[in-house]
Amino acid sequence: MLFSPITVKRICVPFLYHKTAARFGSLAQEGLILQSTSINVYENLAVEDWIHDHMDLEQKNVLFLWKNSPTVVIGRHQNPWKECNLHLMREKGICLARRRSGGGTVFHDLGNINLTFFTSKKKYDRMENLHLVIRALKSLEPYLDVQATKRYDLLLDGKYKISGTAAKLGRTVAYHHCTLLCSADSSLLPLVLQSPYDGIQSNATPSVPSLVKNLSQAYSSLTCQAVMDAVAKEYSYQYEDKPHVHVVDPRDETLFPGITQKKKELCTWDWIYGKTPKFNVQKSFQIFYNGVTVEVNLSMYIKNGYIESCSIAVPSDWLSEQQRWELQNSLEGSKFCPREIVFLVTTLLRTYPDDGDVHAKWNILCEKLVSIM
Repeated sequence: MLFSPITVKRICVPFLYHKTAARFGSLAQEGLILQSTSINVYENLAVEDWIHDHMDLEQKNVLFLWKNSPTVVIGRHQNPWKECNLHLMREKGICLARRRSGGGTVFHDLGNINLTFFTSKKKYDRMENLHLVIRALKSLEPYLDVQATKRYDLLLDGKYKISGTAAKLGRTVAYHHCTLLCSADSSLLPLVLQSPYDGIQSNATPSVPSLVKNLSQAYSSLTCQAVMDAVAKEYSYQYEDKPHVHVVDPRDETLFPGITQKKKELCTWDWIYGKTPKFNVQKSFQIFYNGVTVEVNLSMYIKNGYIESCSIAVPSDWLSEQQRWELQNSLEGSKFCPREIVFLVTTLLRTYPDDGDVHAKWNILCEKLVSIM
């Protein structure tokens, strides 16, 4: 991948660590630009974690450039069931990731650029970073109407959001990352970022809906490659030594010791779903069975992604108290997850091998439960 007019080099020397004498080299005294070869969201988020945890950002600022295959990324304190269409994402093979920073939910694909600005906490300045991006865009299209808002978003033509922003502040270091919509799938984006689930009561951080637009819709010249080149070039102007763009492989343990473990942590169910702030599900629905319509009231309390308590209210002449209790008891303590619910109900059905009526009713209830997950 070429980044004209900035030279691209592959890294073959160690990074600068907090607690070791190893050096990244004298390629850039104060600024460093890294470009990921990966389009795997978990690998790229692991690089962010690694730089934050291991590089000496008191001595060197870093710009990390990266893109992902289709992915929905939620903020650190968000509820995925409230933020996105998990059914559609599973159907289309779209990943879900939870990042370490706060902020709202965003959709990534290969038409979206991600920029991460790393500095010491003292030098952290989100607005200055956004102004740098604006300068880069205007270097390509001087008449482009793009402005930063008080919420640290970038707006095109005063109303279309082209960039969302989030940050993580450590004790001494910080990073600010933002997106840039260049040519993202504008038909898929609103579908995956609209939750079909109702009845969820949560104090998790909600996203703020916005009108969005691709930069390429304003100017066809604003491709991902052109914009990435321009941002890298603008960033390099801050440093006398004009740092190069260095292409790095996030899977390379010689460059990022321990990064494989960081990626594994970001992939786990307990991180992606289990870090969801506690929430309740209150849902009523009707079931039509054997010519009779039955009203069902469901109440669940979810903590750390697990069903802590569950109440399923159905008429006692439709499902006995014992059978209702067995189903509730089986669900409590399980993950709020379709696959696990199906497994539990399937296992429970084996206790009634010859009762087709119970099988049918539990299967219907299972389908309803899965529909809200």
